[in-house]
Amino acid sequence: QVRLVESGGGLVQAGASLRLSCAHSGRTFSSSALGWFRQAPEKEREFVSAISGTGGNTYYADSVKGRFTISRDNGKNTVYLEMSSLKPEDTAVYYCAARPTYIPSTFRGAYPYWGQGTQVTVSS
Repeated sequence: QVRLVESGGGLVQAGASLRLSCAHSGRTFSSSALGWFRQAPEKEREFVSAISGTGGNTYYADSVKGRFTISRDNGKNTVYLEMSSLKPEDTAVYYCAARPTYIPSTFRGAYPYWGQGTQVTVSS
């Protein structure tokens, strides 16, 4: 069974930076693709970023491209989301997700494992 635990959320002002972390408890981390999704109040959960099992391929939503960076440390079983130039519209609960294949996906239904989420609030 895979357990994902996010951390690093908080309240920041517009323009600030945050780094989210997601610790993966399973033995399959190095062969799993990881994704970050977010859900704002009264909105659908949306794709933010994803990274392949090897870390060689990364994907971003247009809304965060150039501001967010996803990375992974297979030695620490952890995936990161570096967020910079944060905007109020980035306010959401951010979820980490994993799928037991090297190939990432932008579709939330492709991920069977999810964390509990971490709140990011950006004030104007």
